[in-house]
Amino acid sequence: MKILYLLILIISDTSDNSLMLYIVNVERNGKIIYTWKGEQRSTHIGLYDLQTKQNEHLYMFEKDLHIISCSVNNERTLLAVSFRQGAEEERVSQQLLKSVSKYLTLLIEIHPINNVRVLKAVDSCVRVQFLYPVEGRNTSTESRLLLVSEDKYIEQFDIHVVAEEEHKVVIQNSDQLPRARVVDDLIWAQWDMVEQRLFYIVPKESRSTLKCVQFYPDENFNSILESHLDISVNGTQLQLVNFGYDYCQDQDVASKSLNLQVFTSKAGGLCVCCSPASDIPDEITYSVYFLHKGYNKTFTVSLERTGSPQLKEVAFMNLDYYVAAYLPGQFLHLLNIQHPDLLCHSLFLTGEDARLDVLQNCSIQSPLMSTVLDCQLGNMYTVSISDNAVLQFLQNSKHDSERLAALHCALLYFQHTEDLEMQMIWWISENLSTCHSFDPIQEFIIASLYCRMCTEAQNLDKLLPYTSLLDWIGIIPRVTCATDIITLPVLELQNSKGFWEKLNSNLETVKYAEPHLHYHNNVLRREWRNLSEEREEGRTTAYLRNIFENAKKVLSHLDTWDSDERLVPLFQEEDYQQQLLMGLMVAQLKDHLMRHLQYVGKKKIDQIVLDYVANLLNLVHRIMKEVWRRYQLHSCIFCFHERGSAGEFAVFHIMSRILEAANGMCMPLPPGFHTLHLGLGVRCLPLHTLLHYIDNGVLHLTETCVRKLLKDLDDTEKNEKLKFSIVVRLPEALGQKVHQFWNHPMNANFVARKYVKLLLEKLGNRQCSRPTPERLSVSVEFLPLNYLTNMLADIENQGVHPYEKQDHVNVRFVEETALKHTMMLLGIKYS
Repeated sequence: MKILYLLILIISDTSDNSLMLYIVNVERNGKIIYTWKGEQRSTHIGLYDLQTKQNEHLYMFEKDLHIISCSVNNERTLLAVSFRQGAEEERVSQQLLKSVSKYLTLLIEIHPINNVRVLKAVDSCVRVQFLYPVEGRNTSTESRLLLVSEDKYIEQFDIHVVAEEEHKVVIQNSDQLPRARVVDDLIWAQWDMVEQRLFYIVPKESRSTLKCVQFYPDENFNSILESHLDISVNGTQLQLVNFGYDYCQDQDVASKSLNLQVFTSKAGGLCVCCSPASDIPDEITYSVYFLHKGYNKTFTVSLERTGSPQLKEVAFMNLDYYVAAYLPGQFLHLLNIQHPDLLCHSLFLTGEDARLDVLQNCSIQSPLMSTVLDCQLGNMYTVSISDNAVLQFLQNSKHDSERLAALHCALLYFQHTEDLEMQMIWWISENLSTCHSFDPIQEFIIASLYCRMCTEAQNLDKLLPYTSLLDWIGIIPRVTCATDIITLPVLELQNSKGFWEKLNSNLETVKYAEPHLHYHNNVLRREWRNLSEEREEGRTTAYLRNIFENAKKVLSHLDTWDSDERLVPLFQEEDYQQQLLMGLMVAQLKDHLMRHLQYVGKKKIDQIVLDYVANLLNLVHRIMKEVWRRYQLHSCIFCFHERGSAGEFAVFHIMSRILEAANGMCMPLPPGFHTLHLGLGVRCLPLHTLLHYIDNGVLHLTETCVRKLLKDLDDTEKNEKLKFSIVVRLPEALGQKVHQFWNHPMNANFVARKYVKLLLEKLGNRQCSRPTPERLSVSVEFLPLNYLTNMLADIENQGVHPYEKQDHVNVRFVEETALKHTMMLLGIKYS
């Protein structure tokens, strides 16, 4: 099994497919410049368009040249080429006693093929790169070219062209091209061809400084970022990333260069990945500076001993949500860029899981997002994470860190599909007891909600929870990690949009946000408990009315569970506690978002909050539906005449874990959840276990389930014991609603006793007059009963009625019930 899929980009030339092709550069929008050797030692340059899958022949040299760098402008009218002089030219020059520069940099008019101008003739290597305007821009009469010299400077040439007859394009004033110095004294540089920006490092005393120059389509360039890094740069050779790929580069020079790459993500993430040389055998160290988070993580990995020589240079790849650190034959580490604080959200793979057959060396660069270029072979690959492999890895994982990382990878990296969710829910149902450091149901719900909702508004990802874990103290075998706080980058923005705006927002969050910016349930739990107790006191306020209005809005947003889809027999019933929790979550989440999203309108925030809570309830229903389908249960299972099957018991156990997860997160459950849960409990559990679950709050007594239980079951001795055990545990308000559905002396006796108890409790310290026999409706020659009934009658006359809505429960009912129960116990027929 392999987590990463790699697909080679095949560039075919119609003239001779057998020729060896080498990629030398990647332009904006993924256009690839490549070379090949033709007949009679000629050197050809071609362009491959990833979008159209078409090749275009750009230019041919009638010599066998070692091309180091090549770039074409956006209009494909100018070509810049840097190459090393061949051995034949050097030999001829020596014979003629002439000095010849080792490297030439040419600017060529190619549409039509016309003039060739020498830009540089030096003994140091030069790289070339045209700047590209924004997409869709009309043909320009100006092109700008960057020249990067091995002498540690970068300059920009402004090239003006004029159009002549028959679409001829020629360079204007080719002998005096305006130029400007961009950077001096750099020791490392990386080109971002998509966003047209230059990252570079300059040494500064004991530390190095990362800077960035942004090039604009209609302006000059601006220095926009500066960040101090604790990276040693002493004695290193100049390293250039994405300025062309020299597959014949001297490996000794490469080993002395700085192994460093900068990666950005669509969400405003900025990472600096580097791997310093290690002197410790069987150990390698690499660091990732999460500049958008304000800290650096340094990983030390113990290498496994193998028979082959150890590779000690880590290759880095950009996969947008993840940065990959790869050492062939050893490990593949996928680091979560958005949530790097907890190590368990990153995948560390070894063995077969980490093997990439086509990448057997570390001369790897990632010029575009989700691409890898093997600089030695000149081959380029698209890279993606395999959803099937991640799910298989999740199923086979033995450690909680692997399970948690795979779970989040599957939810956050892939698009939500019915099949993906189904497989994950099935895995969760099988592994509820194997995960010890996290609750898989909680992680599934929270991560799914985060993934679905974060696109609704800018910065919403900083406010919604993405995990149920506050911290993680587990370990990853072979890996140690050290975290250091770093200085935040300094940005100089002028109405910048896109990546820079998102990065600036991330940095502002780190600098000024509350310590725990993500929404949490501490206040919600406390408020829910307080309001639940107030309800027992019968308090009704405008605040409560607003809370329940919120709950109604949430329920109206739920997916329609029609007869075809309603596999799980959930009942659309009122549940005071759950509706209270729904309404409170809406109110508190709305307040949380209003504090931090002032620029988002109230109407939009209301919609986001309602969608969030409704999606939460729909996710719980989705889990239940998939579990119901997996165990092949039917929708008519809610009856009590038969014992539950093994499948029903498994579903009951999963529902108990859903309830546990909901209680842990203080989240509401769909209407009818407690009724169905109790119904399955009655079918599946022995009586003593059922009562234990009820007493400990695992099962909640609901009116729908209790009423059906009392009405459907006959009064055999076993059922009487079950019914009475349920009735004596009913809350007062619920007992008043359902006791009339069981016409049985035991129930009448219980109601009478409770009536007496409530009367006496409400009497309190009141004083009542001595009861007189004349008040009795029936003359009974049993003085204790006479005294009790007269006392109760006197209390009733004082206006104390615990069951005001149940007129048939009064002193007469108590008296008759007491006589019937006594006669029944004595075995005497009552008439």
